[in-house]
Amino acid sequence: MESCDPVGTPMEIRDKLDVYQNRTIVDTTKYRSMIGAIMYLTSSRQDIVYATCLCSRYQAKPTEKHLKEVKRIFRYLRGTVNTGLWYTKDSGFELTGFSDADYAGCKDTFKSTFGGAQFLGEKLVSWSSKKQDCTVLSTVEAEYVSLSAYYAQVLWMRTQLTDYGFHFNKIPIYCDSKSAIAISCNPVQHLRIKHTVVRYHFIKEHVEKGTIELYFVKTDYQLADLFTKSIPVD
Repeated sequence: MESCDPVGTPMEIRDKLDVYQNRTIVDTTKYRSMIGAIMYLTSSRQDIVYATCLCSRYQAKPTEKHLKEVKRIFRYLRGTVNTGLWYTKDSGFELTGFSDADYAGCKDTFKSTFGGAQFLGEKLVSWSSKKQDCTVLSTVEAEYVSLSAYYAQVLWMRTQLTDYGFHFNKIPIYCDSKSAIAISCNPVQHLRIKHTVVRYHFIKEHVEKGTIELYFVKTDYQLADLFTKSIPVD
C-alpha cells in the first residue's frame, strides 16, 4: 500500500456493506490484521472511526468488497499522513457533548449506528461509533437511544474529571432531533417510546436532576455526524 493512490475520503458515500457482497471470501487473517492496524489509529484519527468500525463487522467472513473498502482507508491515510489533532492550552475546559444516530443503517440487521463526540473547551478528547444493540422503529427512537447510550460515556468522563477536582453540572449535549430532546425532557412516558427498553430511559432522570442540558443543533453543525455515516470531502 506504500505506492497506492490517495483518495479524499475513507469510504465512498454511497457504499453500503453487507455480509453477502461478492461472496468471494478473502484471507481472514490478513483482513483482521489490517483491521487491527487501522483500529489502533482510531485513537488519534477520528476521521476514520466510522469506516473502520463498519469494516470490522465483517471479520468473520470478509469478501473482496470488504477488503477493497479496508484498502480504501489505507489509501485515505496515505494522502493525510500529516493530519492530526491539535490541542491548545487556552481554549477553556468546559465539558460539551454531541450525539447523533442514523436510522437502520446496517443492511444485515437493520440496526442503527450511533456516534458521539466529547469536547473539553474546543478540544476533542473522546469519540465513538457503534451499532446499537436494539432494533428501533423510527428515527426519533434511534436518536433517543443514542442520547441515552452516549450520556453513559459522558457520565463516565464526568466521574473521572471529578476525581481530579473538576466538577461539571448542566453539561450541554447537542442533538439534531427536536423530538428526541422533547421526549428526554418530558417526565411523562411517551406513547412513541413505550416499547423502548427501560435502561434507555435513565437519561430523563439526569435531565430532571440538571446534570445535563439538551440543545438542538442543525444537522449541518452536528459534529458527531461523521461517526454515523460517510461524508463528502467538503
